[in-house]
Amino acid sequence: MPSNKVAKTEKSPDPDMTAVTLTELLSRGNLRGNLFAEACPSREILKHVTSRWGVLLLVALLGGTHRFSDLRRKIGGVSEKMLAQTLQWLEADGFVLRVSYPVVPPHVEYSLTPLGNEVALRVRDLADWVEVKMPEILQARTEPKASARPNEGVTTHRLR
Repeated sequence: MPSNKVAKTEKSPDPDMTAVTLTELLSRGNLRGNLFAEACPSREILKHVTSRWGVLLLVALLGGTHRFSDLRRKIGGVSEKMLAQTLQWLEADGFVLRVSYPVVPPHVEYSLTPLGNEVALRVRDLADWVEVKMPEILQARTEPKASARPNEGVTTHRLR
């Protein structure tokens, strides 16, 4: 099992040269994540934020506080299970605030934290870009792929 300890380097913030955990370095602000590293914790956060339901939830919550049933109606096609799971992920990541009121029947509201608002604005921009570029994207899907086109000067033969 890989260790989460890192060795002391010249730029290490640890003067006594003892190994420190990645979490400790990240919490000190001394190390930026590396999305290309297999064990980078940023990958899990990115997966939550950019998942189909994560994007839609974040954009929906930009409109303000919502109850679970409101979100389910607003986001067509999401199951209760996926909505609950995605809300839990985003809450655990610090993007969504869940407020439960002690009443019968239960009343729970979801809203964005300041960090959630920041990431929601970014994914909204990506979603908006996709919407604007849909004609070009659909056109690219219908065009023959470059690998399917014969190269100039190369003779191709059909097998009979």
